[in-house]
Amino acid sequence: MTFVKMVEMLGESPHSWNDAVHQAVKEASKNVRNITGVEVYNLTAGVESGRITEYKANVKIAYTD
Repeated sequence: MTFVKMVEMLGESPHSWNDAVHQAVKEASKNVRNITGVEVYNLTAGVESGRITEYKANVKIAYTD
């Protein structure tokens, strides 16, 4: 039987939401082995002077033991 575990992360990027997701996976892979998938469940952004300055993605990263 295979068990899948999840870890929640917040990815941030000055470029895009896509890059924010990539940053979260990249950071998680430093400590988590066998990553099998990622679920993006919330996208937000920081705004200054009417412009997006930072993209943020809340993700759940799935992995096996």
